[in-house]
Amino acid sequence: MDGATTVPEVEVTESEEIASTERPLTRVPLVLNRRSYGWITERIAGAVENRAPRWWWVAFAVTAGIAGFGLFCLGYQISTGVGTWGLNHPVGWAWDITNFVFWIGIGHAGTLISAILYLLRQKWRTSINRSAEAMTLFAVICAAIFPGIHVGRVWMAWYLAPLPNNYGIWPNFRSPLMWDVFAVSTYFTVSVLFWYTGLIPDLATLRDRATSKIKKFLYGIFAVGWRGSNRHWRHYEMAYLLLAGISTPLVLSVHSVVSFDFATSILPTWHTTIFPPYFVAGAIFGGFAMVLTLMLPARALFKLHDIITLQHIDKMAKIILLTGSIVSYAYLMEFFMAWYSGNQYERFAFWNRVLGPYWWYWWVGMLFCNALSPQLFWFRWCRRNVYVVYFVCMCVNAGMWFERFIIIVGGLHRDFLPSSWGLFIPTWVDIWTFIGTHGIFLSLFLLFIRFLPMIAMSEVKIVLPESDVHRHDPIAVTEKEHA
Repeated sequence: MDGATTVPEVEVTESEEIASTERPLTRVPLVLNRRSYGWITERIAGAVENRAPRWWWVAFAVTAGIAGFGLFCLGYQISTGVGTWGLNHPVGWAWDITNFVFWIGIGHAGTLISAILYLLRQKWRTSINRSAEAMTLFAVICAAIFPGIHVGRVWMAWYLAPLPNNYGIWPNFRSPLMWDVFAVSTYFTVSVLFWYTGLIPDLATLRDRATSKIKKFLYGIFAVGWRGSNRHWRHYEMAYLLLAGISTPLVLSVHSVVSFDFATSILPTWHTTIFPPYFVAGAIFGGFAMVLTLMLPARALFKLHDIITLQHIDKMAKIILLTGSIVSYAYLMEFFMAWYSGNQYERFAFWNRVLGPYWWYWWVGMLFCNALSPQLFWFRWCRRNVYVVYFVCMCVNAGMWFERFIIIVGGLHRDFLPSSWGLFIPTWVDIWTFIGTHGIFLSLFLLFIRFLPMIAMSEVKIVLPESDVHRHDPIAVTEKEHA
């Protein structure tokens, strides 16, 4: 489809290329090679129904082992105390809050793809929304681990919820940390409902195709009696639209609330009004990079080139370029505001960010990974070369974590009293707890693609040309003319 692409891809048919060349207004189809309903069902449902390939077992064994050791570290930290971390004075927040903000940011792309693009009638979302939604849920689960253990006494964490108790202890509703609890829990609840609602038609398909009674019973339970009638579709579309409308403000509000943890403080580099839009753009930026990080290998392993096309990758790369440019602008404005404020502490904090002990975090993580590497996507051949796309996505994944570390630790390790300056050095518990959350995240994603359809079959079928009986087929006309 693109002569500059260096990676062998499944190409559109010759008639489709002729039609798109002679008729400029004709768009390249979202599903290539004129695949039928039956082919889509067999290809997507087959990944669930067939025996798990050997690579899946190897990957799951590795990720489950990493997750198990991470859970051991959590248990060790809970039984021993937060002294097992590298926290010190003045660095009271370090990897725990860094990891929390990192995982919450990753969870933004799923709801953005599903809700906002659905409301904007962007049909290209249909091939990637299911996996992005699942990724959202798993990322929020990993994020929720860190505030719980950060409180020190995990068994007291339920006091964060406004529940009646005999001690008359109520949450401090003026605290941004309290707002996090409500924002993240609401976001997770709505995301689960949105994801599950979209699954129902496909669960019914798996129920009807099931060959064992156990699978038929389980898929039947979760398909909640779906029969595909006109009444069912009408209610489904209304519920999906309402949940999309509810989810849309959550995409903007959740990471804005997370940014208030910093913006409402009085520390240099933290108390700034740019944080809410800056954090939201960064969350979408990192979230889309993680979606591509997961979907590109899945696309190759399950041979989904006709469904997840170069057109989908190109559009997601453009969104990464847009949000990456917004993040780069925010970096520039932070330095401008520090200079323009005339505040010597603010100026020192930013110079310390660039030239201080953690200088390479800024130069490599924030500047190269987040600001410079996405600029490759200005070139079309880069957006359609999966190796270049994957390289940029891995840079963004690393860069977004470095950014959160620089904001948190970089703003704390040199405070107003030079005699108390210090460096944060992570312990093995810090490191393996974070690595363990990656194991949890990947293990859950592997289980998802094994037992549930990773692509929304019902939504992909809707974008096929034959779904619209009134659609004029330019390919068929072109074939007739060239005959």
